[in-house]
Amino acid sequence: MTMQQIYLAIPLLPLLAAAIVGLFGKQLPRAAAHIVTIAGVAMSFALSVYVLNDAMVSQPYNETVYSWLKSGNFSFEIGFLIDRLSAMMMVVVTFVSLMVHIYTIGYMHEDKGYARFFSYISLFTFSMLMLVMSNNFMQLFFGWEAVGLVSYLLIGFWYTRPTAIYANLKAFLVNRVGDFGFLLGIGLVLFYFGSLDYAAVFSVAPQMADVKINLVGNASWSLMTVTCILLFIGAMGKSAQVPLHVWLPDSMEGPTPISALIHAATMVTAGIFMVARMSPLFELSTTALSFVLVIGSITALFMGFLGVIQNDIKRVVAYSTLSQLGYMTVALGASAYSVAIFHLMTHAFFKALLFLGAGAVIMGMHHDQDIRNMGNLKKYMPVTWITSLIGSLALIGTPFLSGFYSKDSIIEAAKFSTIPGSGFAYFAVLAGVFVTAFYSFRMYFLVFHGKEKWREAKHGAHDDVEANDEHHHGLSPSDDPHEPGWVVKLPLILLAIPSLLIGYVAIEPMLFGEFFKGVIFVDTGAHPAMHELTHHWHHIFHSSAGMALHGLMTVPFALATSGVVVAWYFYMKRPDIPAAIQKRFALINAVLENKYGFDTFNDRFFAAGSRFIGNKLWQIGDVKLIDGAMVNGTANLIGKLSTVVRKLQSGLIYHYAFAMIIGVFLMLTFFSKV
Repeated sequence: MTMQQIYLAIPLLPLLAAAIVGLFGKQLPRAAAHIVTIAGVAMSFALSVYVLNDAMVSQPYNETVYSWLKSGNFSFEIGFLIDRLSAMMMVVVTFVSLMVHIYTIGYMHEDKGYARFFSYISLFTFSMLMLVMSNNFMQLFFGWEAVGLVSYLLIGFWYTRPTAIYANLKAFLVNRVGDFGFLLGIGLVLFYFGSLDYAAVFSVAPQMADVKINLVGNASWSLMTVTCILLFIGAMGKSAQVPLHVWLPDSMEGPTPISALIHAATMVTAGIFMVARMSPLFELSTTALSFVLVIGSITALFMGFLGVIQNDIKRVVAYSTLSQLGYMTVALGASAYSVAIFHLMTHAFFKALLFLGAGAVIMGMHHDQDIRNMGNLKKYMPVTWITSLIGSLALIGTPFLSGFYSKDSIIEAAKFSTIPGSGFAYFAVLAGVFVTAFYSFRMYFLVFHGKEKWREAKHGAHDDVEANDEHHHGLSPSDDPHEPGWVVKLPLILLAIPSLLIGYVAIEPMLFGEFFKGVIFVDTGAHPAMHELTHHWHHIFHSSAGMALHGLMTVPFALATSGVVVAWYFYMKRPDIPAAIQKRFALINAVLENKYGFDTFNDRFFAAGSRFIGNKLWQIGDVKLIDGAMVNGTANLIGKLSTVVRKLQSGLIYHYAFAMIIGVFLMLTFFSKV
């Protein structure tokens, strides 16, 4: 196979598998659904690894595969840009997708839509691969919209649930808001740059840095600033940044495997990848970078607060995803694009691990998702316990684990940044460390340690019941939580390995080596964060081990440790304290329970406003104008005219003779005047 054939095979294999299972799933044996799709994604993963190895030593591949449309001087094409950035993303996407495919065998084995689900997640993988492999804005937009469409199908997979239908409609509509800005940004690129090809646009970008445009009246705006902000609005929708974040927590209504797929390596990271790919444009607008930085800071801190009060195990992890996406966006705004991509990669592994671990807990708890009804599950689910602990430790930035290297690099990048808003960003990501550790280990302790509250939940036992009395209330061993089978445990173990090691191995080449050389552009003179980070690495840390050892003496480590200790004390030793705090600060708790009022505002302003306008257009436009005036009004007018004319038809011959005489008289009068 030539390299171009390999590049084509990587996205087309999952597409072919999705088509076979989607079209013929009912005719094929049930097992064929997972055999065909897993084989397709596994081959894509193997080929992606081969492509990444090739990209490490070869020049980037940037070629058109197919010309779709030509209009005047504009050409719209399908093409691939395979460099180290896209190759790394391909490996991450296909690996996480493969783990989710294997896990789904166990999680969805009793579901009636088994084949349909495998078809959807395989199609999702194809969509994301087309996005990350694109070499032009048109194909990027195709992958962007395809990911959104399949996520709509997956979130509403259980379509008989009203909450699932509401959630997928909400995700679809909120993403359309961001996509409208994204499309406007692409339109500006096409109009002013004359091309949608990345290489062509990036080559002329420096010449467009000082171009001004008039949007409203005579006020002039920087073309680059407006374009970058519009493109980032698209990322705000896809990567769930405030205020377009509201769809992501509700998307937990879908099955757990797609929560891992959407929220770990694919859909929500598309916006982060896009901004990093557009670094030659964003580097030319400090205003746009400042906008990105502030939005990311708000998301990182304030979405973390919401994770503290969640009791649904999947929603805790979902708000964690929101917060971590905020961290990545802060890195983008600080002009540390490689750090954002590095955190995207490490986060993909440990967040997929946490979501799949949450799914294993849900299966073990007979589909109870309330963490208040759990406890001491480490006794019954040892593999899920240890892998979830690894994921949680990586998430909070424990030294030597993958999350530490990427998260601490983001904090340092915010510290060294000189972009307006960097002071607030540094405070937000630093405070977020404590918040992340607190809500992560609140969930961990409530689920895996303490009293077995699921007994009380099922049998109405009192607090003083001995938690370890297995046969109290006649509880049979079959009712106990249970570890799922190997198709569930194997992905957890395989995801735990990179969650432990990938940061230690990859930080030096990805951040301080030449991994992204020629791929990501940074103006170190105007934006010195990466230069300062590199200086620290070579003169203070020297190695991955040195950075981890130094991390043991830093403020972020102290904050993370404090968060774990406080969570342990509050929920293992003194559970009365959180209850007292909640009662004392009832107003703050109400604000958090209401999710800062974003959903309420959207429902009352946008949704209710749209319904009000729709009703008025119906009442005035349809009922009064179209039906009333035009349709019924015309009929009524003809009816009234007919009533008048009918009176002239008397049936008496002398009336008609008289009318004829009058008519002749009028005609003679008229012609005589002429």
